[in-house]
Amino acid sequence: MFSKKFRNILLFGCIAAIFGAVGYWNISPERFLDKPPVSAEESPIDWYATNTHTLQYLEDGKVQYEMTSDKAEHVKATDITLVTKPDLNMFRGTDFPWHVTSERGEVNSGGTEVELIDSVRVKRTDEKNRDTLITSTRMTVFPQQQYAQTQQPVRIDGAGGVSTGVGMKAYLKESRIHLLSNVRGQYEAR
Repeated sequence: MFSKKFRNILLFGCIAAIFGAVGYWNISPERFLDKPPVSAEESPIDWYATNTHTLQYLEDGKVQYEMTSDKAEHVKATDITLVTKPDLNMFRGTDFPWHVTSERGEVNSGGTEVELIDSVRVKRTDEKNRDTLITSTRMTVFPQQQYAQTQQPVRIDGAGGVSTGVGMKAYLKESRIHLLSNVRGQYEAR
């Protein structure tokens, strides 16, 4: 019926097709074995919370700061808490808080340092109803010291004008802001 040469070609062709299919679909015996679930020790996140709300008080009982977020996840290995949509009001014991928001944030283990990432906004309305708005892409806030800093470009809207610069040190308790370099300003004449 079939010649020996044709049967050998057909046999090797089928074997090659099987190897090609196995390679194409990357089928390996390990894929069919049950994989053990990830243990708590191996998981990078050891706890999470949604719709968080944190209050910190001063020694005299006044509110120092209040922070909310959509979600908080604690990374066990680094002891950092990742927060989504952080919203921080730093009262400084007064009725006119600095309102700080961003898309994401990272809070260190003691809560003494908050790294704000993407669409950072720091806003305050003073007793004379004047607004000050500071925007940047990234900023580090130290709530206990009421201090913020960044090395990124910054824009400050307020006091009848706009100031821009690269890098900033903001002493929020005293409402004093230092732009570090490439400072430009545009102000309205009164």
